[in-house]
Amino acid sequence: MTTYIILLLTSLGMLSQCNAPKDSTDDQQETLAPANNKVTKKDTYPVAEYTSNNDLSEWSTAVFAGGCFWCTEAAFERVDGVVDVISGYTGGKEEYPDYNGVGRGETGHTEGIYIYYNPEVISYETLLEVLWVAHDPTTLNRQGPDRGTQYRSGIYYQSDAEKVIIDNSIDALNKKGTYSNPVVTEVAPYEQFWVAEKYHQNFYELNPNQGYVRSVSRPKVKKVLKTFPDLIKKQYKS
Repeated sequence: MTTYIILLLTSLGMLSQCNAPKDSTDDQQETLAPANNKVTKKDTYPVAEYTSNNDLSEWSTAVFAGGCFWCTEAAFERVDGVVDVISGYTGGKEEYPDYNGVGRGETGHTEGIYIYYNPEVISYETLLEVLWVAHDPTTLNRQGPDRGTQYRSGIYYQSDAEKVIIDNSIDALNKKGTYSNPVVTEVAPYEQFWVAEKYHQNFYELNPNQGYVRSVSRPKVKKVLKTFPDLIKKQYKS
């Protein structure tokens, strides 16, 4: 009976597996899917498959992590020059990680995004500038209500040139005093990115009234829109 009620509330949009109060306040926290939500290797897969299946190999790519991927995916989807953004898992060693394992901190992965972009329209340096606004790079293993290494800030470089750009960008942030605390973003070589389960993709767009989206994701997206009005795609300009 309890299971039936939960499924009914979920179908009515009154309850979501990723929307639970952190405490007695209205603060919302991204939470794990139900334990009985089993996953298989078909639910997550290497990003190379997505790239091939969607004919995206011509574009440059960037791999970032900035807390819940629902937030960062939506923010970057609105940036001109960004062709596509995929939510997934990176920075860990385990193959075919799933949402529950990552969420429990068992796999070493962080929630991340894989960005396909046109370098003739937007540079890697500018993407980094957006990242610094889209999340807080000074909170170790935490973004707002979400806590754990799976929400760590991270940038995963794919060349020595990217590494230099990243280091210079972080140095500039710290010297300028943009934040009151130093940047603690993990900077590491890219190894693998696993596309997350289908229901995570475009979550922000498909679930505009979900509690976490309203209270956590939307303010972050709005901050990016306000900070970079000249970078935003026409359809997202008010």
